[in-house]
Amino acid sequence: MSEKENMVDDARDDLAEEGDEAAVEVTGGEQQDHAELTALLEDARGKADEHWDQVVRIQAEMDNLRKRSERDLSNAHKFALERFASELLPVKDSLEMGLAAFAGENADPEKLKEGIELTLQMLTTAMEKSAITEVNPVNESFDPDFHQAMSMQERDDVPANTVVTVVQKGYLLHDRLVRPAMVIVSKAP
Repeated sequence: MSEKENMVDDARDDLAEEGDEAAVEVTGGEQQDHAELTALLEDARGKADEHWDQVVRIQAEMDNLRKRSERDLSNAHKFALERFASELLPVKDSLEMGLAAFAGENADPEKLKEGIELTLQMLTTAMEKSAITEVNPVNESFDPDFHQAMSMQERDDVPANTVVTVVQKGYLLHDRLVRPAMVIVSKAP
């Protein structure tokens, strides 16, 4: 037996003889150590519970944020064209009124032409509001990134590889090509 174990055994024997007061005196140091350890353990448990609660709350917050982001992204995809669609509705209404005017007996060609021009202006304004710009490269140098050559035409009045005719205009959306311009390009005779 070690010396410490002998001392503990002796203290127990003395306790039995002297009563409870001696127990407090002999084991007082051990009880104090035990009380300190219990207090430290309770403090550590409290901090662990607090940290666990924080982790659970943060996980719930992150999950809610992820769900909200997914919902916002889904709505952005669904309703991305809402503003553009609301700009196009008056254009459609104007075209329908123009068609109805053609059906009438007293259709004035000048009024119909004016209505079509106003409708085209409404459409152009709606496209500009949505950052859709026109590519109309007449007399510009041919650019394969924005133009599609339909044919070549021998010309001596303009430099080679110049767009001489636009068959169909092209369009950009925020500087990104949506449709290339269909063009006829000059070549040297």
